[in-house]
Amino acid sequence: MSTIGDRVREARLAAGLSQTALAGNAFSPSYISLIEAGHREPTDAALTVLAERLGTTLEFLKHGDDGPNEARTRLELDYARLDLASGDPAGAVHRIKSLDLAVVTPTLRSEALTTLARAHEMSGELEAAITILEPLLAETQGRNDQLRAAVLTTALVGCYLEAGDLHRAVEVGERTLSDLDQADLVGTDEHLRLASTVLWAYVERGDLMYATHRAAELVRLAESLGTPRGRGSVYWNAALVAEQRRDYELAQRYTERALALLSEGEPDRDLPRLRVNYAWLLLRSEPADPRAALEQIDQAEPGLSAVGSTLDVARLQVERSRAHLLLGTRRPRRPTPALRSPRSGTPRASRPRPPTSRWGTSSTPAATRTVPPRRTGGARTCSG
Repeated sequence: MSTIGDRVREARLAAGLSQTALAGNAFSPSYISLIEAGHREPTDAALTVLAERLGTTLEFLKHGDDGPNEARTRLELDYARLDLASGDPAGAVHRIKSLDLAVVTPTLRSEALTTLARAHEMSGELEAAITILEPLLAETQGRNDQLRAAVLTTALVGCYLEAGDLHRAVEVGERTLSDLDQADLVGTDEHLRLASTVLWAYVERGDLMYATHRAAELVRLAESLGTPRGRGSVYWNAALVAEQRRDYELAQRYTERALALLSEGEPDRDLPRLRVNYAWLLLRSEPADPRAALEQIDQAEPGLSAVGSTLDVARLQVERSRAHLLLGTRRPRRPTPALRSPRSGTPRASRPRPPTSRWGTSSTPAATRTVPPRRTGGARTCSG
């Protein structure tokens, strides 16, 4: 169990401060050293000054994660994430907005605001999500937390993609990718997920030749440096670029690799969309394989029924019907799952996005469109 001294030291190192810098004019460096060694018990007044300089709270320095405000906020945040997993973004928004984030640590506040932005995005409220993410990203970059900034940028690029602001999506994404390169963080999961999302912005913008070049570079990088989940994200997006070029054979190979990698980890909400996308490819390959497509659809259906949009489920049903048509069989009657109300704009299924890891909880992009891919991209509004 950590002590006050442990937490002061950890916060000081995280802030990049020396003992002398933390002491400032209020304390002596030796006093800070004694606190961190556990030989002095600081007063609340002293801890208040230290907390302000360390960018944390008095409560956290005294009690750590067990402090009442921290514990209550973490509990509500866990419930909000369960709301999102069960397809209730409005419930998550209500929970988080009822919290007082001014009394918790910046790290926990950032987690809560990121979850709030995700809830707004899932509700189709892109402007609200962007309004939260832009200043949060600036704060994180100000603290020089490059990996966290990459996660936030991935989410922000995804929102701009859905809103059709492709220029801003590329601009924000490339700037953070450059920061990661300078920090020698190329090849990390965070880098690969962000690069995959920016890749799709180029496709949507109509830069298909450049996107093809970048996809090949990302595949080489992921295969040499990436983790299984990072490689899975890259393979999926590379498959989507190949699909746009109507190279369905290459798209199928990349999708199979992505499925093999991503099916081994913890289940996430985008894996069912990858399965439906694979079914889409199987039904358009030469020769088509409707039985294998139905296997993928059957595996995807429970997940999409739980957390997918109305259009996600509709797309699954279209591909199931197509498979039965190719088999010459009657499509079995199935009960219609309870669905959330459809959102305005272009469906989420039209954009591949590494998520939600983009939201820090998953590492894969959403599935692609239901119509044969076009050679040109374009700015279109989408609600997520």
